[in-house]
Amino acid sequence: MQLKLFIQSNDEQYLGALVAGYAAKRNSRQPDAFDVEIMHFRNYPWLSANIGKRFLRGLEHRVWTDADLQSFTPVRFTPPKAMNYQGRAVVIDPDCFAVGDIMELFTRDMRGAGVMCCMRPALKEMPPYRASSVMLLENARLTHWDAEQTFNELFEFKKDYLKWIKLEYEADSNVGILEPEWNDFDHLTAATKILHTTYRRTQPWKTGLPIDFSIREKPKKSLADNFVKAIKKGIGVSRPRAVKDGYYQPHPDPNQERLFFSLLNEMLDRGVVDVAMVEREMALNHVRHDALDLCRKMAA
Repeated sequence: MQLKLFIQSNDEQYLGALVAGYAAKRNSRQPDAFDVEIMHFRNYPWLSANIGKRFLRGLEHRVWTDADLQSFTPVRFTPPKAMNYQGRAVVIDPDCFAVGDIMELFTRDMRGAGVMCCMRPALKEMPPYRASSVMLLENARLTHWDAEQTFNELFEFKKDYLKWIKLEYEADSNVGILEPEWNDFDHLTAATKILHTTYRRTQPWKTGLPIDFSIREKPKKSLADNFVKAIKKGIGVSRPRAVKDGYYQPHPDPNQERLFFSLLNEMLDRGVVDVAMVEREMALNHVRHDALDLCRKMAA
């Protein structure tokens, strides 16, 4: 059976995707049993064909742009068709780093499901949902997946982007649920299998750089709502705190930063990437400007 790991990416997240692919091979006891493919935004012209057009995203009509950090998201649904609906695929975001053996996922008993994923825990007012950022796919059971067709239907307002990425169009009987350690959201423990540095403002390789993703604005609360909130807190009404002047912030867990730069340092030592490539990414503001310094610290 063909096994393939697919990693989504664009220019901004390309180095992260390379590190993710390296981590998956490095930490597997059978690194030759599966292939790795980076799905770069530029290789999917249909993503660019709708730039500037409005699409349905929840209760809003958003404008599709290639400038967002996660412009690659729709390609996570392309692997079944790309593999001729045969074999198995694992799909991950470029900020997902395997610390366990990904072959345990590839060889998982899927119990008849076509897709397996973790549940994203509830966060503030958002209820739990199926997280498609890490998926195990049994391609033969996903012959109804055609990413380009569904993407185009977003702009015809036939499909909703949020329902799509939350796998809400998938029959419950075709979805299995993985243990949370297979998509551990900014949480690194001895049990973690795949670390997902999902909170974009603190991605470890971006610290100090200007924010380059679209900040999702919450609906504005009324003056009365703000007044009631202030009363409850026993403070005066104040200006909402800015996103730290629009810059990426340090990750609250230093171990996650060390993990990333330890992997990158190994890649430099082994010639998987070279210093010139990292310097280019730094110059383009895709990677923090002290990245090479941090790699040297890992080597010390």
